[in-house]
Amino acid sequence: MENGAQQQSGGLDVAYVAHLARLQLTDDEIALFQGQMEQIVHYVEKIGKLDVSEVAPLSHTVSVSNVWREDEPRRGIRHEQVMANAPDQREGLIAVPKIVE
Repeated sequence: MENGAQQQSGGLDVAYVAHLARLQLTDDEIALFQGQMEQIVHYVEKIGKLDVSEVAPLSHTVSVSNVWREDEPRRGIRHEQVMANAPDQREGLIAVPKIVE
């Protein structure tokens, strides 16, 4: 949680994450979600203490196989729909903050 993210009692700062996600939460919602997040982090820490040295690793709990389909072009999302969700636009493109100097 570096680069401005403040940690609260070993977990995530819900207000900071909401800001990054452009969510407008009330103080009551932040308090509720902060408590829920802390419970989740506590549970994950509890699971992390389990001895799983004799448990075989696996990638899926059930067997999985690919279902192949023909790769056919299909209609995508209209430009107007995409741009309606863009917080900042310039010349018909989505503008994002510069992250590399």
